[in-house]
Amino acid sequence: MTSKRPGFSVCVFCGSRNGAQPDYSNAARELGIATAQRGFGLVYGGSSNGLMGILANSALEAGGYVEGIIPDGLFLKEVAHPRLSQRFVVRSMHERKAMMAERSNAFIALPGGLGTFEELFEILTWAQLGIHAKPIVVWNVKGYYDPLLTFIEAAVSQGFVAPEHRRFISIRSTLDEVLHDVTNFKAPTSIAKWLERDEL
Repeated sequence: MTSKRPGFSVCVFCGSRNGAQPDYSNAARELGIATAQRGFGLVYGGSSNGLMGILANSALEAGGYVEGIIPDGLFLKEVAHPRLSQRFVVRSMHERKAMMAERSNAFIALPGGLGTFEELFEILTWAQLGIHAKPIVVWNVKGYYDPLLTFIEAAVSQGFVAPEHRRFISIRSTLDEVLHDVTNFKAPTSIAKWLERDEL
């Protein structure tokens, strides 16, 4: 395990449960190893449970640098990981998400539950508002996010999401595709911010 923080860090949103398919755990393990092998720092929610724990453990075992950010109210409930490179205990979920975003250069979503959905949509909203211009990539393991993609496309077709804002999120089915999108991202330069367009 390295103690020096890398220059490039990836924030991963994922479940504090394992889910019903072993492919989800395998994906978390593969992603954790890949971040370490590529010299990326890993930023995540700080838990030792579920996919979160598998992700962190695999990165640490591969010699990676892992930061966990966890609210004090969840410190015991989520069973905070005991051996991270660095751990931050914050006061609220809002502070957790803000710090995760601030300390990351890219975002990846693995399968997860309501908390993962909320984190993903908030970071998408921040991109829409022009708060950040960082890659947001969903690893669609076993088609888990297919219903979400259908919902987003419906929101575009019904006029609630601008087509150019749909492009803020990349949905990929393999780890190679995910890592390619993270490392080859070019921030958009011609997309108007939501506030400048008076959209609701």
